[in-house]
Amino acid sequence: MIPPGDGPAKTGYPCRMTGSGHTKPSPSRTDADIEALANRVRSGERSALARAITLIESRKADHRAQAQALLQALSGSSDTVRRVGITGVPGVGKSTTIDNLGSNLTAAGHKVAVLAVDPSSSRTGGSILGDKTRMTRLAADPHAYIRPSPASGTLGGVAAKTRETMLLCEAAGFDVILVETVGIGQSETAVADMVDFFLVLMLPGAGDELQGIKKGVVEIADMIAVNKADGDNAARAGRAAAEYRAALHILTPQSRNWQPPVITVSGLTNTGLDDLWDRIEDHRRIMLASGELNERRREQQVRWLWAMMDDHIRAALSATPKIRERVARLEGRVRAGEVTVALAVEELVGLLGLK
Repeated sequence: MIPPGDGPAKTGYPCRMTGSGHTKPSPSRTDADIEALANRVRSGERSALARAITLIESRKADHRAQAQALLQALSGSSDTVRRVGITGVPGVGKSTTIDNLGSNLTAAGHKVAVLAVDPSSSRTGGSILGDKTRMTRLAADPHAYIRPSPASGTLGGVAAKTRETMLLCEAAGFDVILVETVGIGQSETAVADMVDFFLVLMLPGAGDELQGIKKGVVEIADMIAVNKADGDNAARAGRAAAEYRAALHILTPQSRNWQPPVITVSGLTNTGLDDLWDRIEDHRRIMLASGELNERRREQQVRWLWAMMDDHIRAALSATPKIRERVARLEGRVRAGEVTVALAVEELVGLLGLK
């Protein structure tokens, strides 16, 4: 059974289809459900999109099979879709900036989906899910869709199914996908591997902030925006931007066709956000013309392949009680120092029949 989404389904769009009255064998109920759900997602029905995302986030084995069938039915991407990742330390103003930026975009005729990856409880995997209250304008915008997703302990705090959720939103007609990270751990790298443009928001403070800058984040940034450049902070933000420009000149750009700019913005007062979006559009035009956009997306597909492989291997190790028991014993032996990690890995590989 396909799980429900976060809202009631509209009438007039049947969730289930039967073969009653047909002389030929009809598709199974599951196949018919998936086909109907795919059609509803394509039509832009919000409750169907929510239901589809809930399906791909499910950990149940039968739901995983249905989710892959749904993704296959909705496969295909377009270079007209803008995929933008946005990161920054907690308190930098990501949600406020996204709220105003997204509202500017919907006013200009875009359909905007925000995938906000929330911090999760390490015990329960529960999500704070506060983004709908922080992004008040977008939450009430009929041309925007906000989907908070619990990170559930995945690498760097990035929700395991964010890539699939992006594809569903694109199929539903959203042409701008904004992915907000929690700004901790390795979430920045994980998000950069699934978007076309990676924006890093920084706080004003110049020297002090520069000392704490993470080189790895700057190396993968397509643009740095110093936020909160308003009031008494405006001058400090300008000085910080100059420091970041100098730092970027020392590093080798990741793109052969794009030198990451550094700008100042105020997400709170909606200052500089039009310029920010113009830079993103400039990047898209340059990358499309050079062929680098399609090249980046193809490389991301390969990295996605191996990320999914890692997930499936870990799932296989807990698939049966017998294997789970052997894995638990092996973990205990590693913890006790009775066996080296290298030998433990060899044994795990043997359990999967890969040797």
